[in-house]
Amino acid sequence: MKSNVGKLISTAAVALTVSAGATAGTLDDVKAKGFIQCGVSQGVPGFSNADDSGNWTGIDVDGCRATAAAVFGDAQKVKFTPLSSKERFAALTSGEVDMLSRNTTWTYTRDTSLGLDFTAVNFYDGQGFMVRKDLGVETALDLDGATVCTEQGTTTELNMADFFRKHQLEYVPVVVQKVDEAVAAYASGRCDVYTTDKSGLAAQRTKLANPNDHIVLPETISKEPLGPVVRHGDNQWKDVVTWAIFAQVNAEEMGISSKNVAKIKSETKDPGILRLLGAEGNMGAALGLDANWAYNIISQVGNYEEVFERNIGPNTPVGLPRGVNKLWTDGGVMYAPPIR
Repeated sequence: MKSNVGKLISTAAVALTVSAGATAGTLDDVKAKGFIQCGVSQGVPGFSNADDSGNWTGIDVDGCRATAAAVFGDAQKVKFTPLSSKERFAALTSGEVDMLSRNTTWTYTRDTSLGLDFTAVNFYDGQGFMVRKDLGVETALDLDGATVCTEQGTTTELNMADFFRKHQLEYVPVVVQKVDEAVAAYASGRCDVYTTDKSGLAAQRTKLANPNDHIVLPETISKEPLGPVVRHGDNQWKDVVTWAIFAQVNAEEMGISSKNVAKIKSETKDPGILRLLGAEGNMGAALGLDANWAYNIISQVGNYEEVFERNIGPNTPVGLPRGVNKLWTDGGVMYAPPIR
């Protein structure tokens, strides 16, 4: 009996040691090398896209920068790795990147079978269809017999198959490995339809020679909650990436932006704001960060509204409305747990 108890204690100690090691892993590694290696798309305007000088911008890019601001107090301490849909998960599990922020849909299968964890949703989306106006199609139910382009290794393949099967419509899939190949195939007339998340359709439409010659059909055929992904079991790193987004959502709800955060921090008497901005207590300690972690995010990257509006909002080429991505207080679904 004593020997069995000893074995149980030993086993538990080993489990705790392994768990503690896993928890500490990525954050310690990132701090040691001095930057975050972030996996992004190969070019989706408004989400993650590099200009001719190699400068990355987009809502997903800002997710990486927010995490860097939290960890280092410097949003620029990020290096970007462009990844195709097919290679993105392997790059994360292998350690090639520290986090994946690449318009990636949170699904049951991905969450339970890939050795990965989704963090927080930074954009609620849904799949749609884009066609040329001269095709004369007004609804996706008119797509019987259409040739449809999409990207390999995405949720769009199954959603597309389910939609056509459900409505007993015939179609010919054209599946390619890279998003630019899918857009090029559609632009060249190789397919009648391009399908992906509606945000992606709006983004890729801006790349076409004559964007106004193309329309996104009204149907939304799926739920596509998009957000950053980390390796499973690294709980501390997951918390850091998750709360970087939650801090931005909470900041918008509290009326705090990059423009007023310094003034509010110096003048406010609101205990919730004082905690968020590191002026009272140290809410960063549990994350392995300093007290100013959220202040650094807001001052350098902005709140959620600022990130949305400058990257994909109505005044950008992508031109998306907030829609369901409004705060819960404004009729949307953006809702972050309180920082207390």
